[in-house]
Amino acid sequence: MNHPAQWWHALDDGRIQCDLCPRDCKLRDGQRGHCFVRMREGDAMVLTTYGRSSGFCVDPIEKKPLNHFYPGSSVLSFGTAGCNLACKFCQNWDISKAKDMDRLMDQASPEAIARAALACGSRSVAFTYNDPVIFAEYAMDTADACHAHGIHSVAVTAGYIHAAPARPFYARMDAANVDLKGFTEDFYFRQTGAHLQPVLDTLACIHHDTACWLEITTLLIPGHNDSSEELKALAQWVMRELGPEVPIHFTAFHPDYKMTDVPRTPVTTLVRAREIAMGEGLHYVYTGNVHNKEGDTTFCPACRARLVERDWYRIDAYRLDAQGECPECGHAIAGHFDPTAGNFGSRRIPIRITA
Repeated sequence: MNHPAQWWHALDDGRIQCDLCPRDCKLRDGQRGHCFVRMREGDAMVLTTYGRSSGFCVDPIEKKPLNHFYPGSSVLSFGTAGCNLACKFCQNWDISKAKDMDRLMDQASPEAIARAALACGSRSVAFTYNDPVIFAEYAMDTADACHAHGIHSVAVTAGYIHAAPARPFYARMDAANVDLKGFTEDFYFRQTGAHLQPVLDTLACIHHDTACWLEITTLLIPGHNDSSEELKALAQWVMRELGPEVPIHFTAFHPDYKMTDVPRTPVTTLVRAREIAMGEGLHYVYTGNVHNKEGDTTFCPACRARLVERDWYRIDAYRLDAQGECPECGHAIAGHFDPTAGNFGSRRIPIRITA
């Protein structure tokens, strides 16, 4: 079941080094990397979760979250197991931290996934629940199979990947939502076991070097990454390096995994973050994991007309014209839009796929 992996090289001391992500894991025969799914087998590296999934579900695209990528459409979502980060606040820890799920998964080929998405009417397939970076070969092959059937591919990712694999990986994706966990090196190192700069490099790569549509999510954790100073610095970086039209989602934390002693994020924190980011010039700033219709709505940045009104994952009003422009002033809204919104709503539909 193991699949040949890309992005590794042999070392002079007999080990091989994984070149996929900045962890640069160095392995002897039989050893696995930090992600647990990339393993040395003989004199080569293999991916142990190719063709296996922790489950499939049809979701609204807004749940990824992607607000500017065919609003109201459905997306066939799946993940595997493992992760190359060590977030103390992980909200999918039962999947991302699993070390035995590669023996307990549903099996599905890239072609089977593409056919299933077509059969259930999904506009896209999303690689999510755990980070698709670590199963890049499987995700890329699935994206190719989906494109052959006219299905889009979506990556929900922390963006912790070296530049060399990042370009071909995100070039296969039609859209990506990148979790920017915080905006200090101290937070990244202490709370995720990783580093900030590689994620910033990935964001710049996606936006400037590929055609992949980009949105950003930051989970705000009370007392850890939610200060006004840090939020202002984050917004200024996005404005300076990516521009005003990249949407950003500030979402609410709930106690989980190793952070059960931290309180939930109050709505006021998300509203403050949104105001700070918009004050720095960002056009599309959203709140998530809370009920806040103002923070769910897409406004025209030119005339402030309400263009896409949402209530959680449901589209209540859609006023973009066939060109994705504001009907009031003609301003072009950044993203990918249909003349009418999809009507999938807020449903969540688990499905089974056979190879």
